[in-house]
Amino acid sequence: MPTKKTSNSQNTMAVRMYGDLMARCLTDTIYGAERKIVRRGKEVQFDAKKREAGRDWPVVSHSMIGMHRMQNLIDLTIRVLDEGIPGDVIETGVWRGGASALMRGLIKAWGDTDRRVFVADSFEGLPPPDPRYPADSGSRLHTRGRLAVSLEQVQKTFQSYGLLDDQVVFVKGWFKDTLHLIETKQFSLIRLDGDMYESTIQAIEALYPRLAAGGFIIVDDYGGIKACAKAINDYRDAHCIDDEIVEIDHTGIWWQKSEKL
Repeated sequence: MPTKKTSNSQNTMAVRMYGDLMARCLTDTIYGAERKIVRRGKEVQFDAKKREAGRDWPVVSHSMIGMHRMQNLIDLTIRVLDEGIPGDVIETGVWRGGASALMRGLIKAWGDTDRRVFVADSFEGLPPPDPRYPADSGSRLHTRGRLAVSLEQVQKTFQSYGLLDDQVVFVKGWFKDTLHLIETKQFSLIRLDGDMYESTIQAIEALYPRLAAGGFIIVDDYGGIKACAKAINDYRDAHCIDDEIVEIDHTGIWWQKSEKL
Protein backbone atom coordinates (compact mmCIF):
# COMPACT_ATOMS: atom_id res chain seq x y z
CA MET A 1 0.00 0.00 0.00
CA PRO A 2 1.54 3.40 -0.98
CA THR A 3 2.48 5.80 1.79
CA LYS A 4 0.41 8.97 1.88
CA LYS A 5 2.54 12.06 1.26
CA THR A 6 2.69 14.49 4.18
CA SER A 7 1.57 18.03 3.31
CA ASN A 8 3.68 21.09 4.05
CA SER A 9 1.21 22.19 6.71
CA GLN A 10 1.34 18.79 8.41
CA ASN A 11 5.15 18.82 8.33
CA THR A 12 5.25 22.35 9.74
CA MET A 13 2.88 21.38 12.56
CA ALA A 14 4.94 18.32 13.45
CA VAL A 15 8.20 20.28 13.47
CA ARG A 16 6.61 23.02 15.58
CA MET A 17 5.33 20.50 18.11
CA TYR A 18 8.78 18.94 18.32
CA GLY A 19 10.35 22.39 18.73
CA ASP A 20 7.94 23.28 21.53
CA LEU A 21 8.71 20.07 23.40
CA MET A 22 12.42 20.58 22.91
CA ALA A 23 12.17 24.19 24.18
CA ARG A 24 10.41 23.02 27.35
CA CYS A 25 13.18 20.52 27.96
CA LEU A 26 15.96 23.00 27.16
CA THR A 27 14.56 25.56 29.60
CA ASP A 28 13.73 22.87 32.17
CA THR A 29 10.14 24.10 32.44
CA ILE A 30 8.75 20.67 31.66
CA TYR A 31 8.98 19.59 35.32
CA GLY A 32 7.61 22.83 36.74
CA ALA A 33 7.48 23.14 40.51
CA GLU A 34 8.32 19.45 40.88
CA ARG A 35 11.93 20.23 40.08
CA LYS A 36 13.92 20.90 43.24
CA ILE A 37 16.38 23.74 42.74
CA VAL A 38 19.44 24.01 44.94
CA ARG A 39 21.73 27.04 44.81
CA ARG A 40 24.78 27.32 47.04
CA GLY A 41 23.54 24.44 49.14
CA LYS A 42 20.08 25.92 49.72
CA GLU A 43 16.81 24.87 48.14
CA VAL A 44 15.01 27.73 46.36
CA GLN A 45 11.50 27.98 44.98
CA PHE A 46 10.95 27.42 41.27
CA ASP A 47 9.20 30.45 39.71
CA ALA A 48 7.44 29.46 36.49
CA LYS A 49 6.85 33.07 35.39
CA LYS A 50 10.51 34.01 35.81
CA ARG A 51 11.64 30.92 33.92
CA GLU A 52 9.17 31.54 31.10
CA ALA A 53 10.43 35.10 30.75
CA GLY A 54 14.09 34.11 31.05
CA ARG A 55 14.58 36.16 34.20
CA ASP A 56 16.37 33.59 36.37
CA TRP A 57 19.63 31.63 36.35
CA PRO A 58 18.65 27.99 35.72
CA VAL A 59 20.68 25.38 37.55
CA VAL A 60 20.29 22.38 35.27
CA SER A 61 18.62 23.68 32.07
CA HIS A 62 20.51 24.09 28.81
CA SER A 63 19.26 27.63 28.16
CA MET A 64 18.43 30.72 30.19
CA ILE A 65 16.53 32.64 27.48
CA GLY A 66 13.06 31.54 28.61
CA MET A 67 10.08 30.30 26.62
CA HIS A 68 9.15 33.62 24.97
CA ARG A 69 12.49 33.88 23.21
CA MET A 70 12.52 30.13 22.55
CA GLN A 71 9.15 30.42 20.80
CA ASN A 72 10.44 33.33 18.74
CA LEU A 73 13.41 31.23 17.67
CA ILE A 74 11.08 28.39 16.69
CA ASP A 75 8.90 30.79 14.67
CA LEU A 76 11.76 32.37 12.76
CA THR A 77 13.66 29.14 12.15
CA ILE A 78 10.52 27.55 10.70
CA ARG A 79 9.98 30.63 8.52
CA VAL A 80 13.53 30.27 7.20
CA LEU A 81 12.85 26.63 6.37
CA ASP A 82 9.33 27.05 5.02
CA GLU A 83 10.12 30.10 2.89
CA GLY A 84 13.41 28.68 1.64
CA ILE A 85 15.51 31.63 2.79
CA PRO A 86 19.06 30.64 1.80
CA GLY A 87 22.02 30.34 4.14
CA ASP A 88 23.29 28.81 7.34
CA VAL A 89 22.25 29.89 10.85
CA ILE A 90 24.47 31.14 13.67
CA GLU A 91 24.35 32.04 17.35
CA THR A 92 27.05 34.22 18.88
CA GLY A 93 27.25 33.74 22.64
CA VAL A 94 25.68 30.38 23.42
CA TRP A 95 26.04 29.68 27.17
CA ARG A 96 25.17 25.95 27.45
CA GLY A 97 24.13 25.77 23.80
CA GLY A 98 20.36 25.38 24.20
CA ALA A 99 19.22 27.91 21.60
CA SER A 100 21.73 26.65 19.04
CA ALA A 101 20.64 23.06 19.69
CA LEU A 102 17.02 24.09 19.16
CA MET A 103 17.86 25.47 15.72
CA ARG A 104 19.70 22.27 14.83
CA GLY A 105 16.79 20.17 16.05
CA LEU A 106 14.28 22.07 13.91
CA ILE A 107 16.52 21.88 10.84
CA LYS A 108 17.00 18.14 11.32
CA ALA A 109 13.29 17.51 11.90
CA TRP A 110 12.49 19.45 8.72
CA GLY A 111 14.79 17.16 6.77
CA ASP A 112 17.24 19.85 5.65
CA THR A 113 20.58 18.07 5.18
CA ASP A 114 22.59 21.07 3.95
CA ARG A 115 21.99 23.98 6.30
CA ARG A 116 24.65 24.29 9.01
CA VAL A 117 24.42 25.65 12.55
CA PHE A 118 27.42 27.73 13.64
CA VAL A 119 27.91 27.82 17.41
CA ALA A 120 30.22 30.75 18.21
CA ASP A 121 31.59 31.52 21.65
CA SER A 122 34.85 32.08 23.50
CA PHE A 123 33.78 29.16 25.73
CA GLU A 124 35.65 31.11 28.41
CA GLY A 125 33.04 33.70 29.39
CA LEU A 126 33.03 37.39 28.47
CA PRO A 127 36.10 39.61 27.98
CA PRO A 128 37.00 42.40 30.42
CA PRO A 129 35.97 45.89 29.25
CA ASP A 130 38.11 47.30 26.45
CA PRO A 131 38.79 51.08 26.69
CA ARG A 132 38.07 51.32 22.95
CA TYR A 133 34.41 50.63 23.76
CA PRO A 134 33.37 53.20 26.42
CA ALA A 135 29.83 51.79 26.57
CA ASP A 136 31.25 48.72 28.35
CA SER A 137 33.00 50.77 31.04
CA GLY A 138 32.35 49.32 34.47
CA SER A 139 31.03 46.00 33.16
CA ARG A 140 31.58 43.10 35.55
CA LEU A 141 30.24 40.38 33.26
CA HIS A 142 33.72 38.94 32.81
CA THR A 143 33.79 38.10 36.53
CA ARG A 144 30.65 35.95 36.39
CA GLY A 145 31.98 32.42 36.28
CA ARG A 146 28.56 30.96 35.47
CA LEU A 147 28.79 32.54 32.01
CA ALA A 148 31.94 30.56 31.20
CA VAL A 149 30.80 27.24 29.74
CA SER A 150 33.37 24.99 28.10
CA LEU A 151 33.19 23.73 24.53
CA GLU A 152 32.92 20.19 25.88
CA GLN A 153 29.87 21.11 27.96
CA VAL A 154 28.13 22.66 24.96
CA GLN A 155 28.93 19.64 22.83
CA LYS A 156 27.39 17.50 25.56
CA THR A 157 24.16 19.52 25.27
CA PHE A 158 23.94 18.69 21.56
CA GLN A 159 24.78 15.08 22.28
CA SER A 160 22.02 14.86 24.89
CA TYR A 161 19.42 15.59 22.21
CA GLY A 162 21.03 13.43 19.51
CA LEU A 163 22.10 16.50 17.55
CA LEU A 164 25.91 16.44 17.57
CA ASP A 165 26.69 15.88 13.91
CA ASP A 166 28.46 17.29 10.85
CA GLN A 167 25.92 20.09 10.40
CA VAL A 168 27.02 21.65 13.69
CA VAL A 169 30.16 23.81 13.47
CA PHE A 170 31.76 25.14 16.66
CA VAL A 171 33.60 28.46 16.38
CA LYS A 172 35.85 28.90 19.41
CA GLY A 173 37.53 32.20 20.27
CA TRP A 174 36.91 35.92 20.73
CA PHE A 175 34.55 37.28 18.11
CA LYS A 176 37.09 39.77 16.79
CA ASP A 177 39.35 36.85 15.86
CA THR A 178 36.84 34.34 14.52
CA LEU A 179 33.57 35.57 13.05
CA HIS A 180 34.95 37.24 9.93
CA LEU A 181 36.79 34.00 9.10
CA ILE A 182 33.72 31.75 9.06
CA GLU A 183 33.58 29.95 5.74
CA THR A 184 30.03 30.41 4.55
CA LYS A 185 28.58 32.49 1.77
CA GLN A 186 25.33 33.42 3.47
CA PHE A 187 23.28 33.33 6.65
CA SER A 188 19.51 33.02 6.85
CA LEU A 189 19.27 33.64 10.59
CA ILE A 190 21.64 35.33 13.02
CA ARG A 191 21.11 35.28 16.78
CA LEU A 192 23.29 37.64 18.82
CA ASP A 193 23.68 37.05 22.56
CA GLY A 194 26.94 38.80 23.40
CA ASP A 195 25.67 41.10 26.20
CA MET A 196 28.39 43.73 25.76
CA TYR A 197 28.88 46.54 23.22
CA GLU A 198 32.16 44.99 22.08
CA SER A 199 30.74 41.51 21.54
CA THR A 200 27.61 42.83 19.85
CA ILE A 201 29.25 45.31 17.46
CA GLN A 202 31.94 42.83 16.45
CA ALA A 203 29.33 40.19 15.71
CA ILE A 204 26.96 42.34 13.71
CA GLU A 205 29.79 43.92 11.70
CA ALA A 206 31.15 40.51 10.73
CA LEU A 207 27.85 38.76 10.06
CA TYR A 208 25.12 41.16 8.96
CA PRO A 209 26.59 41.85 5.49
CA ARG A 210 26.21 38.11 4.83
CA LEU A 211 22.60 37.91 6.02
CA ALA A 212 20.38 37.03 3.06
CA ALA A 213 17.66 39.45 2.00
CA GLY A 214 14.55 38.28 3.83
CA GLY A 215 16.68 36.69 6.55
CA PHE A 216 16.31 37.42 10.26
CA ILE A 217 18.50 38.85 13.01
CA ILE A 218 17.65 38.32 16.68
CA VAL A 219 19.29 40.32 19.48
CA ASP A 220 18.88 38.79 22.93
CA ASP A 221 19.96 41.65 25.18
CA TYR A 222 18.65 44.75 23.39
CA GLY A 223 16.07 45.68 26.03
CA GLY A 224 18.06 44.55 29.04
CA ILE A 225 21.59 45.84 28.51
CA LYS A 226 22.11 49.43 27.37
CA ALA A 227 25.54 48.74 25.91
CA CYS A 228 24.09 46.05 23.66
CA ALA A 229 21.28 48.34 22.49
CA LYS A 230 23.78 51.10 21.75
CA ALA A 231 25.87 48.77 19.58
CA ILE A 232 22.80 47.77 17.56
CA ASN A 233 21.56 51.35 17.22
CA ASP A 234 25.01 52.58 16.21
CA TYR A 235 25.28 49.93 13.50
CA ARG A 236 21.77 50.55 12.18
CA ASP A 237 22.39 54.30 12.07
CA ALA A 238 25.77 53.92 10.36
CA HIS A 239 24.26 51.69 7.65
CA CYS A 240 20.90 53.49 7.33
CA ILE A 241 18.94 50.40 8.37
CA ASP A 242 15.30 51.24 9.04
CA ASP A 243 13.77 47.76 9.02
CA GLU A 244 11.15 47.56 11.76
CA ILE A 245 12.38 46.28 15.14
CA VAL A 246 9.95 43.79 16.68
CA GLU A 247 9.96 43.21 20.44
CA ILE A 248 9.89 39.62 21.71
CA ASP A 249 9.76 40.27 25.45
CA HIS A 250 11.39 42.61 27.96
CA THR A 251 14.82 42.22 26.36
CA GLY A 252 14.80 40.34 23.03
CA ILE A 253 14.13 41.90 19.62
CA TRP A 254 14.33 40.89 15.97
CA TRP A 255 13.95 42.30 12.49
CA GLN A 256 13.81 40.99 8.96
CA LYS A 257 16.45 42.22 6.52
CA SER A 258 14.81 44.04 3.64
CA GLU A 259 15.64 43.55 -0.02
CA LYS A 260 17.29 46.95 -0.38
CA LEU A 261 20.48 46.24 1.64
